[in-house]
Amino acid sequence: MMQKKLFDNYSENVRLLDGLLNVNGSFDMLSKKVRLDDGELTLYFIDGFAKDTVLQKLMMHILSAKRLTRGAREFMEKSLPYIETDVTDDVEQMIFTVMSGGTLVLGSSFGSEAILVDSRTYPARQTAEPEGDRVMRGSRDGFVETLIFNTALIRRRVRNPALSMKYFKIGRDSGSDVVLCYMSDRADMGYVDWLSKKLSSIKVDALTMGHESLKECLIKQKWYNPFPKIRTTERPDSAVSQLLEGSVLVIIDNSPQVMVLPSTIFDFMQESNDYYFPPLTGTYIRIVRYIVFFLTLVLTPTWLLLMEHTALIPEWLRFIIPQDMGRLPLLAQLLLVEFIIDALRLASLNTPNMLNNSLSVVGGLILGDFAVSIGWLIPEVILYMAFAAIANFTQRSYELGYAIKFMRILLLVLTSFFGAWGYAGGFVLIIVLLATNSTVNGKRNYLYPLIPFKPKALKTLIFRTKKKDFY
Repeated sequence: MMQKKLFDNYSENVRLLDGLLNVNGSFDMLSKKVRLDDGELTLYFIDGFAKDTVLQKLMMHILSAKRLTRGAREFMEKSLPYIETDVTDDVEQMIFTVMSGGTLVLGSSFGSEAILVDSRTYPARQTAEPEGDRVMRGSRDGFVETLIFNTALIRRRVRNPALSMKYFKIGRDSGSDVVLCYMSDRADMGYVDWLSKKLSSIKVDALTMGHESLKECLIKQKWYNPFPKIRTTERPDSAVSQLLEGSVLVIIDNSPQVMVLPSTIFDFMQESNDYYFPPLTGTYIRIVRYIVFFLTLVLTPTWLLLMEHTALIPEWLRFIIPQDMGRLPLLAQLLLVEFIIDALRLASLNTPNMLNNSLSVVGGLILGDFAVSIGWLIPEVILYMAFAAIANFTQRSYELGYAIKFMRILLLVLTSFFGAWGYAGGFVLIIVLLATNSTVNGKRNYLYPLIPFKPKALKTLIFRTKKKDFY
């Protein structure tokens, strides 16, 4: 069992911390001794985390003191002119501070106390525009893997003391930093309290996958309902706009994804681009997104239904009937292309950047042409599935994209086996899955503001209106 408090003896404390921090077993765990006229200090820090400039200044001030004062707090106030310092006797807090990148100072005259110095700096990339959430106009910064940078990006845009950030440490081994961010004068404080209790009650070893691990701790996703419950964003402007509308943000260290709670399906269909253009243009872009995204769900199942009931096709639309149906059934062709598209997508993820685009295009052309030439596929199947695959990127959520993909496959199978009844039944099942998929707190319907019906709120989600607080 780990010692909870320091000893009164300096030598025993040094031996204790050397063992707990594994100084002799880790090359990057450093222990630096500084001798003064009347005593000795021992500094513990991790190479690569501690700021060199801060440590150099600390050493200069320590050496200029020449003697140790009686007590850690007095020495901190007189000889450590650094902003982020604290005194503690809690061994667990000392270990956590050092492992997080801070510096621990033991002194021969400090007794059972030690000084903590927040001298950490983390390896970080630039706050560049997110690759998966680009805009034609607007700001070009994005969240990164360093939590303090992300909170600063939010603070830069909201200069209001009502902006609150509550800290949590989650994970027995990882000790991941998690921040609950909200506007105290706009957010539902009952919901904030519920989330705070939920985060405090999480007992896991580590949040190894960042926001995804935390999401699985917050919600219990039913395996048969693939629609996502939590929306994430890498854009500070989008996150702040949601924040000012009363939403709550969850920021996780080591993850550039910021979670926005609560989220409905209509929230997934909004984009930052809508608000970087005038209302008319933004409304047009949003309506096009809704229409095209709906077509990704219904286009191939509707075409399959018409191919099985060609008598229902009007004369002006009979050009959609292919002259040759191919050697495989239409359902098998459509499902085969669904599989090939995902295979090409996975292959492109592991392809070097310099070859990515060329190999994806060439691979798609060669496979498509070869499949048509030997009779496996017909051109119409490739055309409709290519449209569905490309149109899926009109919204940026991969989870929602795959949810629609699974629903499209369900519609295809039901339509092929049960005809028009299967087609209609598939839509009913999709609506049921949407209506029964509640948000994280379980109080707001996933189809809000359609259920319950709020016409004013629904209008703002469909039409881009002029308002002070943008999305």
